[in-house]
Amino acid sequence: MKKVSIDPITRLEGHGKIEIFINDDGSVANAYLQIPELRGFEKFAEGRPLEEMPRITPRICGVCPEAHLIASAKACDAVYGIELPPTARKLRELQYNAFVAGDHTTHFYALAGPDFVMGPDADPSIRNILGIIGKVGLELGRAVIQMRLWTHEVAATLGGKPVTPINALPGGMSKGLNQEEQKRFIEIGEFMVDFSSTTFKLFDDIVLKNSDYVNLILSDGYTHKTYNMGLVDENNHTNYYDGLIRVTGPDGSEHAKYKPEDYTEWIAERVEPWTYLKFPYLKKIGWKGFVDGVDSGVYKATPLSRCNAADAMSTPLAQAEYEKMYDTLGGKPVDHTLATNWARIIEIMNASEMFLELAKDPDIIGNEYRVIPDTTPTEGVATVEAPRGTLTHHYVTDEKGIIQEANLVVGTTNNHAAIAMSIEKAARAVIKPGKDITEGDLNMIEMAFRAYDPCLGCATHALGQAPLIVTLRDKDGNMLKEIKRF
Repeated sequence: MKKVSIDPITRLEGHGKIEIFINDDGSVANAYLQIPELRGFEKFAEGRPLEEMPRITPRICGVCPEAHLIASAKACDAVYGIELPPTARKLRELQYNAFVAGDHTTHFYALAGPDFVMGPDADPSIRNILGIIGKVGLELGRAVIQMRLWTHEVAATLGGKPVTPINALPGGMSKGLNQEEQKRFIEIGEFMVDFSSTTFKLFDDIVLKNSDYVNLILSDGYTHKTYNMGLVDENNHTNYYDGLIRVTGPDGSEHAKYKPEDYTEWIAERVEPWTYLKFPYLKKIGWKGFVDGVDSGVYKATPLSRCNAADAMSTPLAQAEYEKMYDTLGGKPVDHTLATNWARIIEIMNASEMFLELAKDPDIIGNEYRVIPDTTPTEGVATVEAPRGTLTHHYVTDEKGIIQEANLVVGTTNNHAAIAMSIEKAARAVIKPGKDITEGDLNMIEMAFRAYDPCLGCATHALGQAPLIVTLRDKDGNMLKEIKRF
């Protein structure tokens, strides 16, 4: 038996590797996603004042800081039993929808998109965002950069910084919005909606009109029938900021719908000896291993899972694209891993439309954007939909508000079992006896992983030291010495 390693995995946030074990006849014996780093953020939280958590947790990950910011602030609200004023809630949701749309844009164009636009077996030197711009034109490239720039402007305006903003506090927000800023946000929202329409046109032209790509999406090697999880509002429509957690089965029926504070009644976690990242599963079904089906406790919490778990999107343009996806792929639920990229751009539109709607809301420039906590802190749980999955923060404090226990169930952790299954199934579909394993084959295995947009910087973190290369050069640029630490 031989081993093929994909180390490091490319186009993701964080660090991880894939180990593929090949039988002597050339078939795949097994494949593993291995996370070789320790996650310890819950321990970092113990002994800290509760109000520090919305400032600390956004620094877990520079890719999705607002997800942790808002989840942490909401958990703080729950610890104090605070009901937010309407303006405070709308400001948080406004900021959060800009973040979701911007983050999904990064993944679609820079991480997942190159596989479809350039081709899964294209030369790695062009299978990237620059290759996409070279193929589709500078105008779209400028629009992608503008989308990222303007969604970061929202964070900077409200949160003081374009990355790791610090404005969400226990009880609300640190600042409000004035009329001039509201006018600017409306302009940004209108651009976001137009950009989303452009993205759908690109997807139609390059992916949906290419039968090879559609067949790849529909192929068995990229299909898993699991449970699906997502936040829904009172109408069972998708919501990223708040709502109930809904879980639907492989047949589309509702398995559960519960409040975030009840998550321990429905979700349990287990460990495996070959990875530091835990495996959540549906508690009332139980852990049956890495298998599909109604009797397996494995679930997914992805953009596609949110579409499957909801009855509809919450905005009209996104709803039209939602219906098109299900009509094209054979009805609901859709279980094709690569279709997650399609669901992701539906969410770009959904979040953009919700941002624009909130930007136009008269309440958004109200003066009541914070309530000062005045009760004895106890325990609180809050959930948001991070771009890559359902994110839960759970804090327990003493009567002085000092954290005694903390638990974070992040998006990628929810998806860990499904990712492991997807990698193994894709490896078995791509690697065949008597066929040489190419770089393109390995990239197609990564595509199964990449569709989940995993954030391993969020789910795990290196303990002790990080990789470092220091190069010393003279005044003419000649290398004198290179020092490496791995």
